[in-house]
Amino acid sequence: MVNYPNGKKMTSHTSVTSFGGRGMALEEDINLTNTYYLDMDRAVIHKKPTPVTIVKVDYPRRSAAKITEAYFKLPSTTDYNGIYRNKYIDFEAKECASSTSFPLKSIHEHQIRHLDSVLRHGAIAFVIVRFTKLNRTFFVPAEVMIPYIQALDRRSIPYEWFEANGYEIAYNYVKPVDYLRIVDQLYFQENK
Repeated sequence: MVNYPNGKKMTSHTSVTSFGGRGMALEEDINLTNTYYLDMDRAVIHKKPTPVTIVKVDYPRRSAAKITEAYFKLPSTTDYNGIYRNKYIDFEAKECASSTSFPLKSIHEHQIRHLDSVLRHGAIAFVIVRFTKLNRTFFVPAEVMIPYIQALDRRSIPYEWFEANGYEIAYNYVKPVDYLRIVDQLYFQENK
């Protein structure tokens, strides 16, 4: 059992991502971090549900309804949104199996348009990219990534670009993806 600073306890049956196995669990790590932020009353940021239309449901028993056919209503925008320090936050999270580049097919045009739109309206928008083979996670401000993608004449972004233009998010057991540390650094510095 783990005792957190907020007084909550995590038992052994609760899902915890180990350092070695965290490559496939970016979303889980962000969800754990967001729960910590919420418990500490630091921010309210949630994963957006994917809108689906249910077409067919089997009812073998009332208590055992099973969806057997469903379709996406619309392309979803980004993965997460919420509020922090009176500012709207919106971001996308992506995992990348390559150790040399991030394929652009991983982020869709409608997601880029959405990030650009919320930026124009004053939001803090960014992309979190985890290179799973390297166990490295980067925070990239949307205002840096969008123009780069729009000017790019290739199908991927080199890993070195993330090292030069992103901010590495160090793994932390309590806050596995502590992205608000970087948000504070970039958007809430005094005398900026």
